[in-house]
Amino acid sequence: RARLSGPPDGGWGWMIVAGCFLVTICTRAVTRCISIFFVEFQAYFGQDYARTAWIHSIVDCATMLCAPLGSLISNHVSCQVGIMLGGLLASTGLILSSFATNLEHLYLSLGVLTGLGFALCYSPAIAMVGKYFNKRKALAYGIAMSGSGIGTFILAPVVQLLIEQFSWRGALLILGGFVLNLCVCGALMRPISLKEDCKTTPEFLEQNYVPETEKQDLKRMSICSPLIKLWPHECLCYCSWKEYDFLLMPGFMVLAVSILFMAYGCSPLFVYLVPYALSVGVSHHQAAFLMSILGVIDIIGNITFGWLTDRRCLKKHRYFCYLFAVGMDGLCCLFLPVLQSFPLLVPFSFTFGYFDGAYVTLIPVMTADVVGTSLLSSALGVVYFLHAIPYLVSPPVAGWLVDTTGSYTASFLLCGFSMIFSSALLCFARLAKKIKRTHLQSLTGTTASKQHIWTNGAIAYSVTAELDQRDGEVLAVDTNSYSNR
Repeated sequence: RARLSGPPDGGWGWMIVAGCFLVTICTRAVTRCISIFFVEFQAYFGQDYARTAWIHSIVDCATMLCAPLGSLISNHVSCQVGIMLGGLLASTGLILSSFATNLEHLYLSLGVLTGLGFALCYSPAIAMVGKYFNKRKALAYGIAMSGSGIGTFILAPVVQLLIEQFSWRGALLILGGFVLNLCVCGALMRPISLKEDCKTTPEFLEQNYVPETEKQDLKRMSICSPLIKLWPHECLCYCSWKEYDFLLMPGFMVLAVSILFMAYGCSPLFVYLVPYALSVGVSHHQAAFLMSILGVIDIIGNITFGWLTDRRCLKKHRYFCYLFAVGMDGLCCLFLPVLQSFPLLVPFSFTFGYFDGAYVTLIPVMTADVVGTSLLSSALGVVYFLHAIPYLVSPPVAGWLVDTTGSYTASFLLCGFSMIFSSALLCFARLAKKIKRTHLQSLTGTTASKQHIWTNGAIAYSVTAELDQRDGEVLAVDTNSYSNR
């Protein structure tokens, strides 16, 4: 297929957005709705909060922990194959969970197997959107990621109704059939080839592995597919290193650390919002409706924040928009323990849902800004991998705090402070970078003042490089004369 000079920003890209939208419904929305089963599992198996919370934790952890595996299959086999395989695994896990006889069974089927299936679908689908869009990237991601919110809005009451009509076993069986739609989503993911994906030929091409005529052909092609057939070990090592050299970027390191704290803070709320609402006297249907409100406002946050941050006035300030959204969600968690009635919990669901949708939309956009489009699939795999440990640990820790203290206050406060710290870390990192840049500009101010631009019609001549070269020559002469002394 032809190699495009840049993303088409439309065309089949909108079908990619639609496919990613369905993927987020079948993965993230279904994962959120597992919290509706929390009370059913706890009553049926007679277990405490901490042990029951491991189910949701393992699903989230497996989804994020195996995200690099999804990126690897997408990069070296096919995005379509990866998503279809993931759909089959996730559906199988949900169907097997309907026959569970103990929590350990659910840990393996609903947790590990379903989570692995979601992992093979989630990050490759999100990366494909970044391949097809550039100018309208935030808007495209906003629409695609809104599937999580609209899926939660629709599925939350539906799952509650299914539990009442068919018990939790029947509800899981029906969800298993629904998740098979991931195979349809995978069929939509038509691959695209961009010129920026074409890497320069590595040094080992200059060695005598192939004739000179074949080297010239290979230099015009992408590095991976033809070379793997010729030199599996050398090329695979080179490709693997080049795909993950962004790990040494300072900007990516700061983003990675902040994501660890953000992921710890956001996960328990989706597990414990329904149980908390029930504990303060809210009915089952009203508690499920809170999740629906959170989901539909999440959609508005996805799309409006995506559209706003694509505007020229805010496009350069996506970084601060992201940390503002994370910080606002943290403040919402801090106020949650004092909200003990349905009328008070409704505004909470509105606010938390909006800013949750906002920062979720900006995660892949910020990642693309840091590492570039060509490395986006691998970078997203690492970013979602970093969610794994917080997602695994935070719900059981929150459950342990509930069992120990007898209330949800400590759990929600810990979540809130964690998200606020994530936002503050990004803010301090940006301020430090700005101070450093200002300091460097003050040091190089005398050099910058030498730049003069002379214009002659349509031709502009810059003498900056010449002046810098002369300064370098003078410095070299002075250094040599000093060393001769």
